[in-house]
Amino acid sequence: MSTYPITPRITVVGIGEDGLDGLSLKARELIEGADVLVGGARHLGKIPEDPPGKEEKSERIDWSDGFDETFDKIEKLKDKRVVVLASGDPLNFGVGTNLVRRFGAAALDIIPAPGAFSLAAARMGWPLAETECLTVHGRALEAINLYLVPGQRLLILSWDATTPAQVASLLSAKGFGKSILTVLADIGGADEARSDGVAADWNDKPGSDLNTIAVDCVAGDDAVFYPRIPGLPDDAFEHDGLITKREVRAATLARLMPLPGNVLWDVGGGSGAIGIEWLRAQPNSTVFAIERDAKRFGAIKRNAANLGVPKLTVVEGEAPGAFKDLDAPDAVFLGGGVSVPGLLEACWGALNAGGRLVANAVTVEAEQRLLAFQNEFGGDLTRIAVSRAAPVGSLHTFRPLKEVTQLVSIKK
Repeated sequence: MSTYPITPRITVVGIGEDGLDGLSLKARELIEGADVLVGGARHLGKIPEDPPGKEEKSERIDWSDGFDETFDKIEKLKDKRVVVLASGDPLNFGVGTNLVRRFGAAALDIIPAPGAFSLAAARMGWPLAETECLTVHGRALEAINLYLVPGQRLLILSWDATTPAQVASLLSAKGFGKSILTVLADIGGADEARSDGVAADWNDKPGSDLNTIAVDCVAGDDAVFYPRIPGLPDDAFEHDGLITKREVRAATLARLMPLPGNVLWDVGGGSGAIGIEWLRAQPNSTVFAIERDAKRFGAIKRNAANLGVPKLTVVEGEAPGAFKDLDAPDAVFLGGGVSVPGLLEACWGALNAGGRLVANAVTVEAEQRLLAFQNEFGGDLTRIAVSRAAPVGSLHTFRPLKEVTQLVSIKK
């Protein structure tokens, strides 16, 4: 295998609130030698317009036209020395990720600086490896719900100055009002400030928009929290009875195998339980819950937000017509509609190679469809029988749930 040097044409420099003073000599030289500087107004404002020893000013481009249009401009600057300024570590919830997607890693030379998470962890004395780092900048606040368990430490990138109060309110509503909040504003800069308090009593006035929130989660007596392992209680979900029961759900998710970056179609979403638990187990993936009933459609959205995965996409419509324009799946779960002619085949046809199809049936007609499908395409059939203890007068007996026949097929 031959190797050859790659010359990046775009340099990405992470910069903190301390500006040029916090950068290495190499990073400063790259900025000073740039033909074009790209960045937000805050970052560009930290760079002198007339650096010493340079005859011509660098052209400056900000993000005011949005990422895509700005990337188009960068694309046309192939003969220029382009330096993009980013916050801290450009690949940690930063613009560096978008640049890699657009131009490829080989076109970039990325020079990170300490980011908000590293600086905040240093201020708090928290090991980063034992701390959940997340962002609500441009994302739903309810994503925090996924991480609310006793003893968990969180570092959260804020959307703006109002975010700390919103986080405090969310914590209190979820029974975590005793949690300790620390807001670190303008961290690393001359105006760095810190506020500490308890979520339930939080009354600090909004300060800087540029802030990171540290949360030490403390559960109150009324707190409700769940593990990330599949098999949540049925009553963790709002549902009308159309829900894959807890024991069957855990077995189903084991066969669906949530993996990083995978796409799941939850066909006939019902309460959304399968898709929600998939995302709780594997947040770095994508789930489409397809549901035709408008009431269930709303319930899925509420369940997803309540259980910390608001990124789940609910598709309102009838399968298989609703499959149009969805990303091809790596896994498909069919919990209802197995007996609908052609639906199993449509799900199978949409699967990526190596994808998993898991279908559950409770009726004789649906079982027959699974058997016919297995005869044609292969797969494993399993019957799952679960009984739960229930009172009978002063005594107890086991009452069986509906038996479930499960088909698992792997597409070659």
